[in-house]
Amino acid sequence: MLRDIYRQPAFRDLVTDDEYLPGAATGDDAALAEFARRKGGTVFHPVGTCRMGSDAKAVLDPELRVRGVERLRVIDASAMPTMTSANTNAAAILIGERGAALLRAAA
Repeated sequence: MLRDIYRQPAFRDLVTDDEYLPGAATGDDAALAEFARRKGGTVFHPVGTCRMGSDAKAVLDPELRVRGVERLRVIDASAMPTMTSANTNAAAILIGERGAALLRAAA
């Protein structure tokens, strides 16, 4: 999609013909998907290291309590069960707000 956008007249003077990554030789959808699998990552916003859920594999219960440890909660982005499709900042703030409300209610 970006290649099509960059071919528009408004971008012609701004974009060179040299595509660095994935490279012009990577043309069809299958090759682009393979490039994304090999090179894609989530290094800037890792989440989910203490996944919250109701199943036996979840580290946290739905109230952010660490299973098997008394009086310990994890109230940050590590509680996200899956990566959000947008920046994690807003979701992390909401987790903090919800965690604060849970702590206030428990007191």
